[in-house]
Amino acid sequence: MKQFKDLGIPSVEQGFLGDKIKIERILDREISVHKYSITDSKFKDKEKYKGNGKCLHMEIKLGEQNHVVFTGSGILMSTIDRIPKDSFPFSTKIIKQNDRYEFT
Repeated sequence: MKQFKDLGIPSVEQGFLGDKIKIERILDREISVHKYSITDSKFKDKEKYKGNGKCLHMEIKLGEQNHVVFTGSGILMSTIDRIPKDSFPFSTKIIKQNDRYEFT
């Protein structure tokens, strides 16, 4: 019987590394963003939650610790989507400006 490793099938995608952290804990702090994905949000009730129905997942490093951050911020999604893939990782701070999150 063949073993899986002998089939030559690569892993589709590597997951995110680190523990989940709330975005409020990283505001105004220097972080490095290593990778991201944008998926459908599990929060779809537009009356309770604002947003575009999407969720941004970011793998970040805060100090020497890896973390994963989730947010529905449309501004962060549209901004990070314009960053070329070869520019990752990059360092930034996330600030809260008029109830909106922004990279600086």
